[in-house]
Amino acid sequence: MYEGVIQDLIDELGQLPGVGPKGAQRIAFHLVSADPADVRRLASALLEVLERVKFCRTCGNVAEDDECRICRDPRRDPAVICVVEEPKDVAAIEKIREFRGRYHVLGGAISPIDGVGPDDLRISQLMTRLSDGTVTELILATDPNLEGEATAAYLARLVKPMGLRVTRPASGLPVGGELEYADEVTLGRAFEGRRLLDV
Repeated sequence: MYEGVIQDLIDELGQLPGVGPKGAQRIAFHLVSADPADVRRLASALLEVLERVKFCRTCGNVAEDDECRICRDPRRDPAVICVVEEPKDVAAIEKIREFRGRYHVLGGAISPIDGVGPDDLRISQLMTRLSDGTVTELILATDPNLEGEATAAYLARLVKPMGLRVTRPASGLPVGGELEYADEVTLGRAFEGRRLLDV
């Protein structure tokens, strides 16, 4: 549509997750008209991420060292591991400041349609972490969608012989939501996971 470097930029931006063709075009033209110092700072940050960020050798989270800050933190409970799909899920759970255990990032979820099987995920590394007997609870916090549920079920079956306590975060109605807008699966889970009110 455009020629030369502007079209190359639009094409590259369009490869980013969540950025469609129109979004890529808007970002590209924003960058073209932005202050050159701002664009250089963005380019520098991208290059620095490329050079410095790697994945934690223990849990698979993003890190600047061989281990992430969570795995290095001696105050974290090594007996509880929360299994998530991606590093962004670690960040989401950390925001609530409720979980004091450690993490294991799978690097995705089982999805036969997309050609992702158990061997494509960091499942063997998880099994190695569980083999020393330190872990007593495994929280399977994969996404509450078809792929996440399949991954959680697969892992639960896999670790069952180890005698671990295997849990899954409750899912249901969001705070501030209305019943009439809830889908059947969400409403069903909300009723399954109901709890006693202390009055």
